[in-house]
Amino acid sequence: MGVGKCLVAVLVLGCMAPAIAAPDRPAEQLVRERCRKCHGMNGLSGEAEFPKLAGQDVEYLTRQMANFKTGVRTSKRMKQRVEDLSGGEMRALAEYFSAKPIVPERDADPVQVDIGRHIYYSGIPAKGVTACTTCHGPQGRGAMYLPRLAGQHAQYLASQLRAFREHSRTSPNMVMHTVVENIADAEIEAVAKFLSVME
Repeated sequence: MGVGKCLVAVLVLGCMAPAIAAPDRPAEQLVRERCRKCHGMNGLSGEAEFPKLAGQDVEYLTRQMANFKTGVRTSKRMKQRVEDLSGGEMRALAEYFSAKPIVPERDADPVQVDIGRHIYYSGIPAKGVTACTTCHGPQGRGAMYLPRLAGQHAQYLASQLRAFREHSRTSPNMVMHTVVENIADAEIEAVAKFLSVME
C-alpha cells in the first residue's frame, strides 16, 4: 500500500473512532456554577419560590433533572442549567444535595398547621381528596421517585399543588392531578404550612 493510501486509511479510521467523552465535572463545581444562585450551596434556597433540595431523595432529584433536560417537565431556566449534564453529573448532584440536612421553616399559623395536618393524614373524603401519607409517607419524606415534602418552603409547595390542580405541571405520573382536583386554595395553603414545619 502506498504512502498516500496509508494516510487516507489512517484519516478514515480516525474519523470512525468514537469521540472520547469529557470527564464528569465535580458536583461541588456544578453547584457553584449552576445551582447556587437559586438553591444555595447547601440546597437551602433563600427564596421561597425555589425549592429546597437538601435532604431530597436521590432518585427523585435525578429523575427531575432528566425530566427538565428532556422537556417532560418544563422550565426554561432549569432546561438551560441541565441540558449539557451527563447522567453521571446529574446523579452526583442529586447525591450532593441529598446528603445536606434540611432545615424546616419555623413560623407558621398554628390553626393552619392543624388543618393541614388533618388533611395530610386523613385527606378530605367528602371531596375525594386522599391522604397525602398514602404516597409521601407519615413523615413526609417520600421514597424513590416521590419527593420529600417535609421541611419544604410553604410557598413552593402551594404553588406546585395549584399547578397540579390546574394541570400546568405535568409528569409521566398524573396521579397528583386527580388527588388535588377538588382541593381549595385555603386547604392547599394549610397543607403547605403544615409540611413546611415538619421535621
